[in-house]
Amino acid sequence: MPLAAAVSAPLPWRRVAVLGARGAIGGALVAQLAAGGAERVYALARGTPWREDGPLCHGPVDVLDETALAAAAARLADEGTLDAVIVATGALHAPGMMPEKSLRDLNLAALQQAFTINCAGPALAFKHFLPLLPRQTPGVMASLSARVGSIGDNRKGGWYGYRAAKAALNMVVRCTAIEAARRYPQAVIAGLHPGTVDSPLSQPFQGFVPAGQLFTPQQSAARLLAVLARLRPEDSGKCFAHDGAEIPP
Repeated sequence: MPLAAAVSAPLPWRRVAVLGARGAIGGALVAQLAAGGAERVYALARGTPWREDGPLCHGPVDVLDETALAAAAARLADEGTLDAVIVATGALHAPGMMPEKSLRDLNLAALQQAFTINCAGPALAFKHFLPLLPRQTPGVMASLSARVGSIGDNRKGGWYGYRAAKAALNMVVRCTAIEAARRYPQAVIAGLHPGTVDSPLSQPFQGFVPAGQLFTPQQSAARLLAVLARLRPEDSGKCFAHDGAEIPP
């Protein structure tokens, strides 16, 4: 798949929700979905009041607040089904949480924080937004994952909490796909590896990124949307990289 800075063809979704819309990748996804012809893009993020801006509808959601998730999903359900839901949340580092270099660096609070942000939050988003997908027509639900969450692809070790949380998220994706197939036979549930993106998440580690492998949020978003547009029900439950390659579990 050629690297692109913007979506060059109309996207197949009319109504889309992006959770984590104020993040670097989330914001780029919202902009490109609106530019790609979506009739309605719900840009959901913490602390965002409900307001409309052309095809965009901004609103509040926090994937760590189940009450807020339920309220947002209920409001969107009143307006109809969604063709796609993308959970664009996650954190590699935060106050009190940094990627561990060895077992000596592990502590319970940081591990709990990594799992809460990178696995529990998206899982709860899936719980409340899966019912908004159409029952008899194609639909997509995806969450940002990471290549480092692949157990089979792990050659370097380290980053215990983040790796394990993303591996757990990939299992949530798989379980959701199995359950969804019973009621939403044309739905695709997928994890997405966005590559290394020039964002606050990667900022402390960009010095280790090989030349040409640091993407802008716009580049990553365009590639991810192109990947999602090509997925079919037989791809459900898997994790895909920004170039379309399947990442092993």
